[in-house]
Amino acid sequence: MNRATKRPASGLLAPIGRFLRRFRSERGAVAIWFAVMALPTAVLAFGLIDVSRASVEKRQLQDALDAATLMAARSTSTTDGQMQAIGAPALAAQLSGVSDATIQSSSFKIVGTKVTGTATASVVPVIANLWLQGNMTVGAESEVARSSTNLEVSIVLDITGSMRGQKLTDLKAAAKDLIDLIVSDVQTPFYSKAALVPFEVGVNLGSYADSARGAVENAKTITAASWSTGSPKAISGVSKSNPAKVTATAHGFNNGDVVWITGVKGMTNINNRAFVVANKTANTFELAGVNSGSYKKYKSAGTATKCTLADCSIVLTSNGHGFDNGDSVYITGVGGMTQINNEVFTVASKTANTFSLSGVNGAGYGTFTSGGAIWCLVAGCKYYQLTDNDGDERLFEITTCATERVGTDAYLDTEPGGSPVGKMYTPDGDGCPSATIFPLSTDKTALKAAITDLDDGGATAGQIGAAWGWYMLSPNFASLWPTASQPAAYTATDVLKVLIIMTDGDFNTAYCNNVLSKDSNGRDDEQINCNATNGNPTTQAQAICTAAKAKGVVIYTVGFQVGAGSTAEAFIKACATDADHVYLPSSGSLLKDAFAAIGRDITKLRLSR
Repeated sequence: MNRATKRPASGLLAPIGRFLRRFRSERGAVAIWFAVMALPTAVLAFGLIDVSRASVEKRQLQDALDAATLMAARSTSTTDGQMQAIGAPALAAQLSGVSDATIQSSSFKIVGTKVTGTATASVVPVIANLWLQGNMTVGAESEVARSSTNLEVSIVLDITGSMRGQKLTDLKAAAKDLIDLIVSDVQTPFYSKAALVPFEVGVNLGSYADSARGAVENAKTITAASWSTGSPKAISGVSKSNPAKVTATAHGFNNGDVVWITGVKGMTNINNRAFVVANKTANTFELAGVNSGSYKKYKSAGTATKCTLADCSIVLTSNGHGFDNGDSVYITGVGGMTQINNEVFTVASKTANTFSLSGVNGAGYGTFTSGGAIWCLVAGCKYYQLTDNDGDERLFEITTCATERVGTDAYLDTEPGGSPVGKMYTPDGDGCPSATIFPLSTDKTALKAAITDLDDGGATAGQIGAAWGWYMLSPNFASLWPTASQPAAYTATDVLKVLIIMTDGDFNTAYCNNVLSKDSNGRDDEQINCNATNGNPTTQAQAICTAAKAKGVVIYTVGFQVGAGSTAEAFIKACATDADHVYLPSSGSLLKDAFAAIGRDITKLRLSR
């Protein structure tokens, strides 16, 4: 069979032909090299997969740690242990379902104003353990600047009569829990302080009263009291004539003197009466204008004593007393002449250092021995003379309670030195609540002890409670308090000021001239005969809330078992910063929940500013 002669490829097919011939000749060598390189190439490939997996797991660990550290930083925790208790579960939850890594360790700590988080996790390799002899370990670190601020919280608590019994018990429990939430055990680098303002018919300022409402006018000291001049002169005879003539050896009286006669036997008509001396001689004098012809005959005895003043009224000596004729005064503590004690008198015949008790004849009042005090009877004095709602003249006594301001500063926090707050006068000084204000403090034990001591009673002057709740936070009132209790300036960038107002009913108490007004809740003999100077107490309270919010104060309100649609409910909703700051609990347990929610919200707000 003839075979066709093969010719070399030419043209475009020539290079292909040469390659095929070379492959046939070299394929044995290539196979050998491929076999040699296959194993390390596979190991390298799988190793790169493990490295990639480790990188992914590290990134996932870092993301999870960042989230957990942020969560811990935004909590209310103040210790490393508390941080760990929040951070570790959060880290595990963040990694769950998104990572094959196993957490080996984690740590969350407070470092100054920051929270740090560290974590390590193990990753099971595909093949890298051939040379690592175990799992791969990845780690991450995170740091969160803990946003925070100083905290000043004023808590206004209704302790009126309607809070009696279980309601007050519930309030005390809830308020104590609130103190624990808002006052931190650690006061650096940021502080957290709380103040208490219990209110009824007013707010008891305790030792701060004089600084806030003005000091009470001091009493004037009595150094002498008398109605007569010289010693009594013995009478030895009285004629039945016109005018009557009195015999009193060496009497020393002068014409025009007024004398008081007493103790005469027989002619008793002239006893206990004042007479003007006329036609005097060394041993006799006439009783001007007195015809004794029809009187009984003089028998014996009797004395004539010269009166200091024409009406024989008592003259008090009190250097620089400052009273004017017509002023009313109240006398206490006089020795000897005790009949004038605890009585009101009108000033007359005043000189720089003396005055008389108008119309009070001193004969028979005894002899002054020592002491005594004179009190003024207008607003600002210890005692206040007024007409009550029954129309009776009354003497009320000042308390350490405060009432409303009046005038242009009524609803402002103007510094009290130049604009004192209202005083409170009540019958016998009673009626002011026993619980006093407690300025800003970090002492949780003392704050909770003050809450324990709260007692109920009295009507509801919520406008006064709201005002003093604000004043506790106002830098304009800082001078009243100890240094540690002084609030920061409104302009401070690192301070959160919060006012919490709790009440259980409508406001029904207001004041006129520092006394319970006649249009307030109360008895007529407790009220003055004029309506409230500032008008409706709820309207007053709302004006105070508005002014406080304008200064940047955050207000939470709590209406405890207030009636739906009531004036109290309307106030609770209008006073608060917004609807999210309003709470209307209907039971003790819900009151506790409300206070707890407020505490948590305040802390959250504090950490997010």
